[in-house]
Amino acid sequence: MKILDLLTPKRRIGNKGEKIAARALRKKGYKIISKNFVAADYEIDLIAENKTTIAIVEVKTRTKESTPWEPRPASSITPEKQRKIISAAKYYLATRKVNKRVSLDVVEVYLDERLRKTKVVHIENAFNANTAYNRKVYY
Repeated sequence: MKILDLLTPKRRIGNKGEKIAARALRKKGYKIISKNFVAADYEIDLIAENKTTIAIVEVKTRTKESTPWEPRPASSITPEKQRKIISAAKYYLATRKVNKRVSLDVVEVYLDERLRKTKVVHIENAFNANTAYNRKVYY
């Protein structure tokens, strides 16, 4: 059984956010070419493309109750997590012929299920190898 098959409450919210993110990307002209692509020790939520770009997309979904102290969902993508995403993206790209620009994106999905409201923010080029490998961590 894969970890993605376990439908915990957190995973249900994540699945819902990924569906909303995919719909939002389609509205922006992207075609979803892969969902939950697993490579080595990481899973890429969405891989999408438009005429010029392949987007490796990390989806971060938050409800009103989930993490009120977090400034933005994207802030939870640590340098270590960025490195894992980059590693998985390199594996994906090595197994395919890609003649497009690659963008490491984040889609933030804000859910308010009580009000049935959703807000989606697409951050293109959210991070790169410099932010993942050269950022200093202070404790």
